[in-house]
Amino acid sequence: MQLTTRHGTLDLSGLPVVMGILNVTPDSFSDGGRFLDVKSATTRATEMVADGAAIIDVGPESSRPGAEPVEPQEQIRRAVPVIEAVRQQHPQIVISVDTSSAVVAAEALQAGADMINDITALRGDPEMAGVAADADVPVVLMHMQGAPATMQHSPTYQDVVREVKRFLSERVGFSLSAGIAASRIVVDPGIGFGKTADHNCELIRRLDEIVADGFPVLLGTSRKSVVRRFTGTAASSLLAGSLICVLAAATAGVRIVRVHDVRETVELLQAASL
Repeated sequence: MQLTTRHGTLDLSGLPVVMGILNVTPDSFSDGGRFLDVKSATTRATEMVADGAAIIDVGPESSRPGAEPVEPQEQIRRAVPVIEAVRQQHPQIVISVDTSSAVVAAEALQAGADMINDITALRGDPEMAGVAADADVPVVLMHMQGAPATMQHSPTYQDVVREVKRFLSERVGFSLSAGIAASRIVVDPGIGFGKTADHNCELIRRLDEIVADGFPVLLGTSRKSVVRRFTGTAASSLLAGSLICVLAAATAGVRIVRVHDVRETVELLQAASL
């Protein structure tokens, strides 16, 4: 299994490839405000590439619980100079843009991005599917109940895995009908997006059921509160819990893991391959 982009082909046939998180926002839940200028953001991207990241995911809008939308022009101001700088320094790295705005995605692709990571699964902007299809780039379709500002207000499911699978299947069908090639589609169950801790744990326990649907699965659990369920409540347990989730993802056949702690994740996956 491969995912072909304009600047490189990702081998998804083995252990998960690592997507490094680069938030160029003042308010992201874990690293907001650390990489607001181009120099610090590019330095961080270079560190993650050196640590083994195969993808750099540039996020110009926070999607933490309670976050409010950011205007497209502000997202462009934050993301495009960073994408241009990272592309110049790392011609072969795959760059993803984390946005649900078609205008932002189009500008990011022109600046050198390779793929679109859309937390709304192409529902947030009616033009997004056309941008992805016309550019023939990979797109990540994520499940989310509600919107970031309200998604944690009493999320409810009868069977969270079955409902997430049904949603992702519908969005895959929509994407195909919009002209996006099947080989360009990645799905994400959306850990922490409109789900309780129990819902998140159930999704992690049953990842193999989502993988079984056949499309590459991306999992993002890095530093999220749910990981403490596996290690305890101390803040220091976030890394350990994140790594436990990565190992569970690898065991289930997840193809991409989206993380803050690239070096530790790569070392874990290398050890798991021995």
